[in-house]
Amino acid sequence: MGAGHAHVLYRDVASPVHRLPPEVKIAAMVVFTLAVVGTPREAFWAFGAYALLVAVVAALARVGPGWLLGRSLIELPFVLFAVALPFLGAGERVDVLGLSLSSDGLLGAWNIVAKGTLGVLASLLLAATTTTRDLIVGLDRLRCPQILTQIATFMLRYLDVLVGEARRMRVARVSRGDDPRFLWQLRGFAAGVGALFLRAFERGERVYLAMLSRGYTGRMPAVWQGAGAATAGQWLVAATVPVLAAGIAAAAVVLT
Repeated sequence: MGAGHAHVLYRDVASPVHRLPPEVKIAAMVVFTLAVVGTPREAFWAFGAYALLVAVVAALARVGPGWLLGRSLIELPFVLFAVALPFLGAGERVDVLGLSLSSDGLLGAWNIVAKGTLGVLASLLLAATTTTRDLIVGLDRLRCPQILTQIATFMLRYLDVLVGEARRMRVARVSRGDDPRFLWQLRGFAAGVGALFLRAFERGERVYLAMLSRGYTGRMPAVWQGAGAATAGQWLVAATVPVLAAGIAAAAVVLT
């Protein structure tokens, strides 16, 4: 987990959002998402205000709308499920373009799409402005359980190693006449997965023993976290968006 070790969603540009410590960005994203989830679905104006906040942060982070919209397609299965709700919902019916739709189903579909999209966009902005290593460091500074952060650390550190191992095993299978595209060769694929698991387990044991021999006591050394913990001023700057979102949510609850 050297410095950097960026993931595919990270955008290496200079921006005020990139320069913020990871713990404040994680906390801001979580509070913003909770405010969105707690907003009544009938408060349409509130979701417009949330979208405006996301747009402002994206502009500050120099993340283009095309990039965000393209990556947000990951929520497409949930959108397809939401589309079915107006047709399957019960209760009062309304006519829309000649179709008899459930009023409650329409609100439910809107609720899923609006909150899901805002949550996905907030997560994408966090990923686009924070490297993988910084995400783990931020969670550790927020007092996330050490066992979780360490598992995530080693998973990310050795993921490329395992992917390379799996690729070499596949090349070896194909060179021996095996073709994993055919269903009747599923048994060979399953055997390969089992072999990969055993190799990963053995590698993990060797890494763990090597760490013990170097003084590992169950907690990552403080030097791994590096310098740059958030200052009070940075917390105040990062709190702008979640505080505004919480105010919007509170107003929506009162007015609805």
